[in-house]
Amino acid sequence: MTPEDLRELLKSRGVSAKEQAVQSGVQFRCPDGEVFVVYDTGTCVAQGKMATDLSRFVQECGAKKGGDRTAALRPPGPVFIVHGHDRAARDELELLVRRMGLEPIVLANLAAQGDTIIEKLEHYLVEHKVGFACVLLTPDDEGHRAGHPKESRPRARQNVVLELGMVLAALGRRRVAILRKESVEDPSDIAGLLWIGFKDNVSEVASKLFKELTEAGYSPKADGL
Repeated sequence: MTPEDLRELLKSRGVSAKEQAVQSGVQFRCPDGEVFVVYDTGTCVAQGKMATDLSRFVQECGAKKGGDRTAALRPPGPVFIVHGHDRAARDELELLVRRMGLEPIVLANLAAQGDTIIEKLEHYLVEHKVGFACVLLTPDDEGHRAGHPKESRPRARQNVVLELGMVLAALGRRRVAILRKESVEDPSDIAGLLWIGFKDNVSEVASKLFKELTEAGYSPKADGL
């Protein structure tokens, strides 16, 4: 969806919205309290009053267009955290998300309820309407090509790479932040994705994560930076 698309939708309902440029997009503030933001990526996010006829109308029109660009019309949900064995990095990330005023869901803290890890991940991504995921790639393992031990390099845990693929499939690339510690080898099949690298502490990438969350439709607090 583009700003022009939304402008025409509002006009068709006789709504004159106040427009304002925001970071990476345009905000439309309606007289009755509804707020919509159309980002440069094509994502349209509903904010302000949600349970109104106008909000539902915009959501329905967006759904008819289909595709990932309109998926963000629903309110942002919790932020899912996928991690390996680096508990310090996991705790730093969880604290950072909380300081931004958002709700983190940490995979290791979830009740199993008899499910496998994959089933548990699927359940929480769908049932809890997760809107964004942060995947921590930390040097928990080492690996190399068969017969080339001298090429050994730090790698993320295999389960983390699998879970990364699952959240990418469920949420789309624009709603997943891959936080990679500097020394970790890129998983070869997804080496073309954009990483957010840090050297020692997750706090080093706070501003970049803030931007990613904002563009995904969240309203993180700047206090967390």
